[in-house]
Amino acid sequence: MNWQRLLNFTRLYKEHKVEPQAHTNKTRSEFEIDFDRIVFSYPFRRLQDKTQVVPLPEHDFVHTRLTHSLEVSSVGRSLGKVVGNYVLSKNPHLIEAGYQTSDFGAIVSAACLAHDLGNPPFGHSGERALSEFFISHRPDGITDKEYADLTNFEGNAQGFRILVSPHYNDLKLTYATLATFSKYPCESIIHPRNPNRKSQKKFGFFQSEKSVFNNIAEGCGLTPLSDTDTVWVRHPLTFLVEAADDICYLIIDLEDATRMKVIREEEFKSLVAPIIGARLDEKKLEQETDINQKIGLLRAIAINQLIEECAEIFIQNESQILQGNFDTALTDLIPSASYTQTIAKFSFTKIYNSQQVLEIQAAGFEVLPGLIELFWEATEDYIKKGKYCKAKHLNLVRMIPYPYQNYLSPDTNPYLRARAIVDFISGMTDRYAVTLFKKLKGISI
Repeated sequence: MNWQRLLNFTRLYKEHKVEPQAHTNKTRSEFEIDFDRIVFSYPFRRLQDKTQVVPLPEHDFVHTRLTHSLEVSSVGRSLGKVVGNYVLSKNPHLIEAGYQTSDFGAIVSAACLAHDLGNPPFGHSGERALSEFFISHRPDGITDKEYADLTNFEGNAQGFRILVSPHYNDLKLTYATLATFSKYPCESIIHPRNPNRKSQKKFGFFQSEKSVFNNIAEGCGLTPLSDTDTVWVRHPLTFLVEAADDICYLIIDLEDATRMKVIREEEFKSLVAPIIGARLDEKKLEQETDINQKIGLLRAIAINQLIEECAEIFIQNESQILQGNFDTALTDLIPSASYTQTIAKFSFTKIYNSQQVLEIQAAGFEVLPGLIELFWEATEDYIKKGKYCKAKHLNLVRMIPYPYQNYLSPDTNPYLRARAIVDFISGMTDRYAVTLFKKLKGISI
């Protein structure tokens, strides 16, 4: 792989020859335009009411997917600019072609901004809840790989589907941003799945978007890893997106738990202090009387330290990354790795398995499969009988918004029809999903 192709700013669905310096002759670069388009998009706005750690939070200081995504994007920009400086210093021809340090930061920050777009209501428990319905409801005439898509709902693949959907006509992101977004550049079933490659832990696109992903991968010059299945090497900048996400959820989820008094201030400090090391200024910390200010100060220093460490690991392994031989999370190799692993274990026990989180997640296993079952049965009845189907089913079908209505005809591929119903349900916010479920079940009017 080479950086010139990896920084491809051809836009999806607008494939044509682009002059190398075209994106620098504007107020905003092509990659900054990507960032702005995501900010103003409807799917991004929905993140304000989607679960980060605490579902349906009652506290205004607890992070949602929206605030989490903004913070990940900020960290990602910093990582991208550090790496960009290094890459440009080694490749002066990129500077001659018009590329700047800010381009690397803009690509990574845009991909970070979009990294959670595909998350359903109730977070990862929502992914499992959506998957379980299709285990016992396999649509007729679909392939094994299509069925694997439906029984393994993957937020990363759903996010890619949203970003490349013609329905969101205002996006049309660049190849570089879309490739950088894709943490798992493979389909749901590959033979064999290599457990040593972090990029094959999950999958990054559904069968419905496979050809689109192939075009993007080829456009960016990614390296294919199989002659039989669709699986590619990661875009190098994807490692920075992953690192930014890891840094934020490790430190900021801990911060939220402290503010909510799930854990004590002393516990927070003891967990992040080893990362901060000599940068910990006890005198300055003692001068802060507000607990929020104390936590914020510790969080900021810890995140800055992790940014520096992750950028350094990327730089040390850049040649191996370009060759496709490196496939490990940067946070697993940094000097602070043992400390971040301690935080991860602590968070799993004290935060993600807290009573409040588990109760709401359990409710999600009723709400999401319940909604899918209602709308799936309604659409199947409607497809068979048309307007002569059950009155209840006809009402439900009429509730399904555009563009999902386009898939409710007898000649529609059953897999695409299932995908459309999943799109509809997974795109709901937490509160809307709960409210709609209660109404349709007659619990509230």
